[in-house]
Parts: sequence; C-alpha cells; structure tokens
Amino acid sequence: MANKVFPSASAALDGLTFDGMTVMSGGFGLCGIPENLIIALRDSGVKGITVISNNAGVDGWGLGLLLETKQISKMISSYVGENKEFARQYLAGELELEFNPQGTLAERCRAGGAGIAGFYTKTGVGTLVAEGKEVKEFNGEKYVLETGLVADLSIVKAWKGDKEGNLIFRKTARNFNPMMATAGKKCIAEVEILVETGELDADAIHTPGIYVDRIVKGTFEKRIEQRTVTKRENA
Repeated sequence: MANKVFPSASAALDGLTFDGMTVMSGGFGLCGIPENLIIALRDSGVKGITVISNNAGVDGWGLGLLLETKQISKMISSYVGENKEFARQYLAGELELEFNPQGTLAERCRAGGAGIAGFYTKTGVGTLVAEGKEVKEFNGEKYVLETGLVADLSIVKAWKGDKEGNLIFRKTARNFNPMMATAGKKCIAEVEILVETGELDADAIHTPGIYVDRIVKGTFEKRIEQRTVTKRENA
C-alpha cells in the first residue's frame, strides 16, 4: 500500500494545489479546523480559491489568513459573522459569497460525498436562499432543490488517526469534518495523535481510511473564537 503519511502540511499539499481550485475546509468556528494545512495553503501562494466551509475563521487566524492575502475568490458558507475582513471584501465586491443555511450546507457536503447530485429541502423556501433554484411540491409542501458539493481538495482535522488514514474526531470537530472528508477528490487529514495501523478501535472510527489520501501529524494552537468571561462581584 502507498505511504499516506507526510512529514509536514506543506509536503502533504505538494502537487495538489492549483489556481482556481475548490477546497473544502472542515471544522466549526475555530474548533476542529485544519490550521496547519490552511497555513500551508497560504504559503503555497495558490490563488482564486473557492472555499467551502461553515465559516471563514476570524481575522488573523484560520481561513481569515487566506482572506488577508486575498487568495480566496469565493466562499460557500453558512456563518460569516466573526470576520471583519470577510465583511469588508464582500461589501466591496472583492469576494463572492454563496450563502447556505447551516444544515443545508452540511447536507450538500454529505450528498456530494455519497454521490447524490441533488436533494429537496424545506429550508429556505420563500427566501433569498431559494432564488434561481427549482421549487417542487411534495404532499402539499414546497421544497427547494439543493445540489451536492464536491471539491478538488478536502482538508480536515481529526483528534486521532492511523497510518492508513482512519480518523476519529472529538466533540465539535465532528461538525463538517467527517462529511467533507468524503466529498473531496483528494483528502488530506491532519491529526493530533498518529498511531500505527490497527491501534484504533474499529467501532470508534468515524472516517474510514479509504477516503483519506494523505495524513500529517500537526501541532495546534486551539485558539478561542470569542473569549467571554464573567466579572467577579468583588473585582
């Protein structure tokens, strides 16, 4: 079998990037994001990227790094409220946005990975989300047609993985990462802990290694997206 383990995020990206590519980036807020691969993607200099992600990180971290260098030309995302540079570029007409309800975005990624070209959902009917899309009636209710999403490259972050690319995610990091791993023509996973093949409990694996082409052990900062503290009464 081919060796899937790479020594660094930049090495794992080698040969897989090109201008105008589409990238799925897993995670939720700053939780479970492939931060090492995002930095390596920035350093690669690739331009005109369409990024499919729940959000665009924050200013100065996560996908916000790619916005600062203007390497992203389009975002297909759900939550865009934590990034001032995102808002500035969008309002200035520098960044294209395809906005999705959060559940719809997750299902579009899952559908793409499952080979489902499209599906109907009630979410968004009668709103801007449905503009230009087919609306069909089932049992007296209207549904809007949404298409499955497939990317040139999926970059995901897992808690633990083995050398065959089998992955286990923890808690909020299971948002978007597992379905995006299946929906990329190529998938790179970065992990906190890398073990030998066979060491993972088969029943605990969330993403089978057949979906993962390359894997790298990363180091992580795990920043907090929005720090909130309670004032002490005697302060």
